Amino acid sequence: HGTYNTILNAGRMKLGIKDDGDLRGHTFVSSGLGGMSGAQGKASKIANSVGIIAEVDYSRIRTRLDQGWIDICSDNLDEVFKKAEEYKNRREPIAIAYHGNIVDLLEYAVKKNIKIDLLSDQTSCHAAYDGGYCPQGLTFEERTEMLSNNKDEFVKLVDKSLRYHFELIDKLVKRGTYFFEHHF
Repeated sequence: HGTYNTILNAGRMKLGIKDDGDLRGHTFVSSGLGGMSGAQGKASKIANSVGIIAEVDYSRIRTRLDQGWIDICSDNLDEVFKKAEEYKNRREPIAIAYHGNIVDLLEYAVKKNIKIDLLSDQTSCHAAYDGGYCPQGLTFEERTEMLSNNKDEFVKLVDKSLRYHFELIDKLVKRGTYFFEHHF
């Protein structure tokens, strides 16, 4: 309920949606489908938005697909955004998992000038240097290996990726995306 209420109220506050309205025809983009962040796809569907949730760990996506909290998964950003646009135009909800890094997804959106209405992030940045954040350019498996065998280099890659991640968020915000944090 908390994730749903946060997404819906962010839309009402920042997108001009009436108090009895929902997120039909709007996009919600975030990252993380494990643990507490796993409800994001389901919450976005309940709010009637088009949700795109990035996740690097396919086992987390598989769990959410099996639960019915995610409708489809793709590692192809052209496909992800084509499907999102289709559902947005039909004003129908869908929860799409992007099997990949949120930084790649945001980079794609910036380069292609794709409008994102609501943007959040549930990457575990409270434990960024302990595996809660996967640096751009690494697969989940490479991240796990580097974390175990070369933590100093891993920390450098996390710092570099986080700086770029925030640059991309800033660019999207300047284009009209509403970025909000939600923690439960």
